[in-house]
Amino acid sequence: MTQVIADGSCSVVSFDVFDTILWRRTPRPADLFGVLGSRLRRGGQCEDWVSDAAFRRMRIVAERDARREAAGGEVSLFDIWRAMPLRHFRGSSLKDLVQAEVDAERDFTVVDLDVAAVIESARDNGVPVVLVSDTYFTEDQLALLLDRPGLEALKGARVFRSHQHGKDKASGLWEIVLAELGVSPEQVVHVGDNEVADCEVPEKLGIRTVHYERVDDAYARILEREQEPVDPFGAYAPHFDPDRGDFGITSLRAKTLQSFSPEGTGGAKTAWRYGASIVGPVLTGFAEWVAFKAHQEGTPVVWCPMREGELLSELVNNAARARGWDVTAKPVWLSRQVTSIAALESADREEIVKFVRKRHELTVRQLLEMLHLRVGEVPHLAEDLDTVLDNDEIAERLGVALTEMPHLVNRLAVTATASRERLVRSLRDAGALDRPDLTLVDLGWGGTIQLQLARVLRLAGIDIEPAGLYLATDDRSVQVLLAGLRAEGYLGQSGHPADAVGAVVRSPEVLEQSVNALCGSLVDFAEDGSPVLGVAAGREAQNLERAAVQNGIRAFQRQWNRYVALNDTMWPTLVDTAKERLANILVSSLKLPTAEEASVFGNWEHEDNFGSTVVTRVLPDDLVPAVPYLSPSDLEDLQMRDSFWPALLAAADPHLGAAARAVHNGLVDPAMFEPAGESSATTLRYRTGDGQWHDGTSRRVRINHNGLSFARMDVHDTDIELVSLAVPGRPALVRVDWIEVKAIAGGRPRTLHWNSTDDFARLHYEDCAWLGANMVEFHSPLAAIWLPLGEAAGATVSSLQVTVAFAMLPRSRSGLGYRMPPADRTARISAKVRDEFRERGVMGVTAGAARIAARRLRGH
Repeated sequence: MTQVIADGSCSVVSFDVFDTILWRRTPRPADLFGVLGSRLRRGGQCEDWVSDAAFRRMRIVAERDARREAAGGEVSLFDIWRAMPLRHFRGSSLKDLVQAEVDAERDFTVVDLDVAAVIESARDNGVPVVLVSDTYFTEDQLALLLDRPGLEALKGARVFRSHQHGKDKASGLWEIVLAELGVSPEQVVHVGDNEVADCEVPEKLGIRTVHYERVDDAYARILEREQEPVDPFGAYAPHFDPDRGDFGITSLRAKTLQSFSPEGTGGAKTAWRYGASIVGPVLTGFAEWVAFKAHQEGTPVVWCPMREGELLSELVNNAARARGWDVTAKPVWLSRQVTSIAALESADREEIVKFVRKRHELTVRQLLEMLHLRVGEVPHLAEDLDTVLDNDEIAERLGVALTEMPHLVNRLAVTATASRERLVRSLRDAGALDRPDLTLVDLGWGGTIQLQLARVLRLAGIDIEPAGLYLATDDRSVQVLLAGLRAEGYLGQSGHPADAVGAVVRSPEVLEQSVNALCGSLVDFAEDGSPVLGVAAGREAQNLERAAVQNGIRAFQRQWNRYVALNDTMWPTLVDTAKERLANILVSSLKLPTAEEASVFGNWEHEDNFGSTVVTRVLPDDLVPAVPYLSPSDLEDLQMRDSFWPALLAAADPHLGAAARAVHNGLVDPAMFEPAGESSATTLRYRTGDGQWHDGTSRRVRINHNGLSFARMDVHDTDIELVSLAVPGRPALVRVDWIEVKAIAGGRPRTLHWNSTDDFARLHYEDCAWLGANMVEFHSPLAAIWLPLGEAAGATVSSLQVTVAFAMLPRSRSGLGYRMPPADRTARISAKVRDEFRERGVMGVTAGAARIAARRLRGH
């Protein structure tokens, strides 16, 4: 647009006023009426029983009635207020009520800085500016709204108002504009937001137009998932502050999305938009809250643990600078792994066992490396170096192995002391121990680093109790509070509010990856205090997308701080009630990601970052085949280790995504995906080497939109030989499509599958009949398929995860009725014979035949 003006390609530049030159700090223009109702009520000018939403509805209907009364003509604000029931306003005069509305408009309208820059360009190039507006404001009222810093270039501009001429843009105002200006349509360029009044109508006359689109289709879908009403006169907006509206967040997100179209792949664009419209607003609020807290309490420096610290410190510094607060944020190297080793107080068995059990899929070898122990120092562990520490028994055995000899206890104590000294040296070099206070700024969740650092400082004899300012903390953080430490959360604290904190903590990986610096995690410090980093996870494409998210975050904060700077202390802060709106933005994105977001973030990798080398895709490969079997409630059942972000699974499938949205929005009862009648559950039991059976876990049977069902169950024990799987948990005809078991067998990870006719032919069926292929008839609630894990894995199992995908046709619970004939016994025997031959040759087949003969004899 500025190029058109500079080139002299037009004689007149025309602008719409509202939602072009000025926008409101409300999601929709009519939401301002709720603000007005609140003001009138608090000022004693409106009855106390009239709510903000009720006043807003009255004001909308009054304008509609006034326009109907005018028989299609234009109306003024006085005409509209004459249609209001003045008896509700405690004797206030019509003039005072109209002025109250004008004052509210003045307080909530904001100059669009980008449009103001174009207006200034027109003035500087000598191109006349005119304003064309469909408005009920009088000339003086509109002049008051436009008389503000940033719009000095409008001085002397001609204004064409619909109320003034009795016609709006769609019914003749444009003809009046052209006639009074005395120019041809081709000489005029008009800028406005309304697709019809500002574009289609003037274009038919030959006027060139620029559609200043506020909300594009992609952003409209985001607002829809946040349950933000799109209808201009629809339901009252949620999370609406009667004093600050929506804080300008809705419009500034739109402006940020308009401002820049990143180059690169579609993935990078999706990532940038996610940063600009989702993570950016949330972290802008968080950074402003941190800076405000530190300023309020006289804390000049806050410390942001790496890897998040690089970006978080930048955002906090920007927030403090924009508000004029004397606060500085600095990154500092800390991690759970390093602080956990440095916080080891004693090398006793209990301490070591606790240390081990906090890790996921850590091997003996990795543990020894973390503790700086050589294999030669613990020779009795040499044969178990690749054994996964997956259960309490092996953790206890390892605790014994590492603490039964005095020299090992001394070595562990030396390791912890040396780690502590290196950590303290790094903190001193950074300046983090220069003051008696040390405030950490982090995304949060359990406050583990803060709690462990407090212990490190106490053991080192340093009288500093670290505080923590977090985006959110969950239930685990109560241990930080019980330790006498300060730990505050912005969106939520100690698990409250449950919906917001629960959603963020349940699916934090993409948020963490979006904030992390593009480097590996801290695994140790060198002797000079410099950080030693692990290998960074993620492909090149992921790193480009992570960088794009961060650039989007920065873009939103820049947009926000532009308006903070222009309005000085008048611009609302995000430190208090805005957090509800921001939490809804983030939680909605986590619960209902778009298909585009799923395609990008589902391919991201996430490292465990706590000693092990486990790297997992955010959308796990093993769950992709399960998507057609899942219902919305199945997504809720998935554990953190199953899927970091279960909602991505829904977004990857249009039908599952639609079902999940319907449930989330309260349009469909989750019970719609339950079988009719009495409920049943897929139940797992297992037998250990001593011959004892144990109860495992169960999952409620659901039937999804495809008529399919899914169950996943975990067991942690030792010496597991056999698993009994009661798939339907009731009499039923079942098509078992596949069974997968992920197990730790003999200390090593193994994956076992049953999905073919031969696979099912080899299994034992308890109170159920194999019908051939993958069909099984279950005769009772306890009827089960037995999975010989020990035999299939070649070793006893210590932990396992069973996944079964199936379709179920319920049968009568009475047990009466026709039963399907089982498969030909020959099919089962032939499958077992093939196994015997593959494993042991002719001798194996002979031995198998002998076993069958012996069983028959015993049967007689």
